[in-house]
Amino acid sequence: MKSSQRIKITTDKKRYGKIVTIVTGFGSGIDIKQVAKDLKNGLACGGTYREDMIELQGDHKKKIKEVLVRLGFDKDSIED
Repeated sequence: MKSSQRIKITTDKKRYGKIVTIVTGFGSGIDIKQVAKDLKNGLACGGTYREDMIELQGDHKKKIKEVLVRLGFDKDSIED
């Protein structure tokens, strides 16, 4: 269920000073591949997913919450 997730949004600095936005906390039953694709389309950026983590290129902390809500996640379950 998308409403019972505890999603955490953080940013990290990678090599060469590049910033990535990291989204973690997806439980079982969520198609991470599809969520990553939708986030990349909604935020117009590149990115990847590994296990239960999505990495998006760039700092998207301001916009990512509304995109996740639009995808059906509960606004109160998203920590940034």
